[in-house]
Amino acid sequence: MKDIKSMTLAELRGEFAELGEPAFRAGQVYSWIHRGARSFEEMTNLSKALRLRLAERYELTAPTAVRKLVSKKDGTIKYLWRLSDGNCVESVLMQYHHGNTVCISSEVGCAMGCAFCASTRGGLVRRLTPSEMLDQVLFTQLDSGLPVSNIVLMGIGEPLDNFDTVLRFLELVNSPEGMNIGMRHISLSTCGLVERIDRLAEENLQLTLSVSLHAPTDEIRSTIMPVNRRYNVQTLLAACKRYFEKTGRRISFEYAMIRGVNDTPEMAKLLASRLRGIAAHVNLIPLNDIPESPLKPSYPEVVQTFQKILEQHGIPATVRRTLGSDINASCGQLRRNFEREEQSAKE
Repeated sequence: MKDIKSMTLAELRGEFAELGEPAFRAGQVYSWIHRGARSFEEMTNLSKALRLRLAERYELTAPTAVRKLVSKKDGTIKYLWRLSDGNCVESVLMQYHHGNTVCISSEVGCAMGCAFCASTRGGLVRRLTPSEMLDQVLFTQLDSGLPVSNIVLMGIGEPLDNFDTVLRFLELVNSPEGMNIGMRHISLSTCGLVERIDRLAEENLQLTLSVSLHAPTDEIRSTIMPVNRRYNVQTLLAACKRYFEKTGRRISFEYAMIRGVNDTPEMAKLLASRLRGIAAHVNLIPLNDIPESPLKPSYPEVVQTFQKILEQHGIPATVRRTLGSDINASCGQLRRNFEREEQSAKE
């Protein structure tokens, strides 16, 4: 069966032409899909005969929320969605003064192997489809009752490892006939797949590219991020310069503050020198404390000193606000805990 939610409106019109149906019917179905219809039966402005034909020909994805955690501190909501094949992914809804942001996953698991991330433990299971990415936005909005205005591709998985799917998702979520979320309200985070950064630059999208840097030296970065053994810091930053030259969009560099590893004043000065000449902003991230990881978060005063040094050297830097700290909201942890529970139940 064909995945109808992963189709553009133009493709859907082509499908309906093959079915002998008028083009406006495709628009009706597209509208239902992007409002979160879970079945063709809900599409009450279609004839029953057409709804049956669609159900026989197309798959209409809809995830099930198997966990929903709500922070008592700030209202952050974390979802664990079960997909049609039984796999699970996470999404997080964060409330800011400028609107509501949903952080979504692009893969089940991750192949990148970053030492500080729970998402990658267990490796890559499979890549998501465009519809499964869109579902996280749609059903987070529907379940929470909060309108989503911003999207961050920073959940489980490496978005540029699922390049074509991510491009299709962006096209769908940006569609005026769909959710119509503008590219400037979307951020895409990558650990630094250089060839894919160059390909993304050619698309010339007006989204925000966030690069997970986390260390200014190859020695440290290769230890915590295996991808650096393929694309070292110099190669990655050269790609970032090319990206800015092509798109004119400032790049956000993510920097997880890891106690005793990358948080010294010397590291701050070196990072500033590496980023000089790049239209950059550094987002300092208090490290999520994963129990099974030996890496621990930097002390708050160390983070503040690091930020001041960057700013003194002309590099804009902010400390990411910690949301949902009381609901174990770091990426990958909810999925891993749920899998352990299910395994224990079977045993």
